[in-house]
Amino acid sequence: MVVHIIFVRSHEHDVTIMYYRMVNTSSIPVVKVQGNIGKITPIGFARQQNHWRLLPNRSISIELGFCGSLSPSPLLLPSYLSRSNRRNDAGAEEMAPPRTVICVGDVHGYISKLESLWANLQAALPADAFAAALVIFLGDYNDRGPHTRRVLDFLLALPARHPAQRHVFLCGNHDLAFAAFVGALPPPPDGSPFAATWAEYIDNEAHEGWFRGPGHEEMHVQGRRWGGVIKERWNHKKGLPYKGSIYDAQPTFESYGVAHGSPDLTKAVPEEHKRFLHDLVWVHEEENVPIDTDEGQIVCNLIAVHAGLEKSMDLNEQLQVLRTRDTKVPKVQMLSGRQDVWNIPQDLVGKQTIVVSGHHAKLHMDGLRFVIDEGGGYENKPIAAVVFPAKQVIRSTEENTSQN
Repeated sequence: MVVHIIFVRSHEHDVTIMYYRMVNTSSIPVVKVQGNIGKITPIGFARQQNHWRLLPNRSISIELGFCGSLSPSPLLLPSYLSRSNRRNDAGAEEMAPPRTVICVGDVHGYISKLESLWANLQAALPADAFAAALVIFLGDYNDRGPHTRRVLDFLLALPARHPAQRHVFLCGNHDLAFAAFVGALPPPPDGSPFAATWAEYIDNEAHEGWFRGPGHEEMHVQGRRWGGVIKERWNHKKGLPYKGSIYDAQPTFESYGVAHGSPDLTKAVPEEHKRFLHDLVWVHEEENVPIDTDEGQIVCNLIAVHAGLEKSMDLNEQLQVLRTRDTKVPKVQMLSGRQDVWNIPQDLVGKQTIVVSGHHAKLHMDGLRFVIDEGGGYENKPIAAVVFPAKQVIRSTEENTSQN
């Protein structure tokens, strides 16, 4: 085995490996390990699945010739690692600690819960980790709760309040329908009319009381369902009354000061809220996300999508629909499905890819599959978030509603 030192830091006779790669000429081509991992030792390596890792707190003396020249000036890291670097006080490049990635479950119009959750995240995490975190909101910002307008104001203000964070706002099925009703949904990539989405579900129109007011002729089917008035007043599955429509959209209308089903909502929603709805992404794909496991910390890819990925459908086909936001699809299963999107899809089985979703009114963490929607839009349940790498679950609490 050959060990290539990409960057080292030396202090007298001690050598700390900041980044290295190993070439195993017999079975493993090239393996990369990142982070401040301690001093190198021939007995400090362990095979872990399809990669090698350095065991913690293992060190022995090594000959300087093993690493080549240990100049006080460090070697430059490859360009593809530059985004993960930071400078120490002496101006030398060093690897950043494992990133903090926060995935926030469905908010559903509950501003006090969102404020509480945000304050609890800030209190629970180290200040530098929170300040530079990647925060992925998993969708469904509106409906059921009373303060959709204030929720969107809160989310829109985050980049200015926390400029070092990255914020990703996923589109949920409720958000897609809201956007469709107020004319903020991106048009189908193939140029087809939104009215072409009606046919598949037209048998449900009478029962679900689809919207038939001004503008409905050019509206996506989910917008018509969202703004309609459902005939059956009781939701037997939830054991609660419907709030206006099949989507429980009445509180969203009222948060903007208009009656449920009123076409005046289009005028009442501010342009910045429409832009927010228009710009929501349907999937977020992230590389190099650390996650703690029973065997140690591993680095994975992460796919975040509101409901999940279909198990049997070709993964590339699903990602194509999601990446292009293909609104000619009447009902996007990856945003709206249930049982068919619960498990890791076939194409990702055995691969180190985290799949994280909201949508299901459950908190579920099994291997690399995460469902983070403990609240589900219920008034008496909290909004939850999961924090990687530790898989720490943090919830909203009644007693903490700070807006810090």
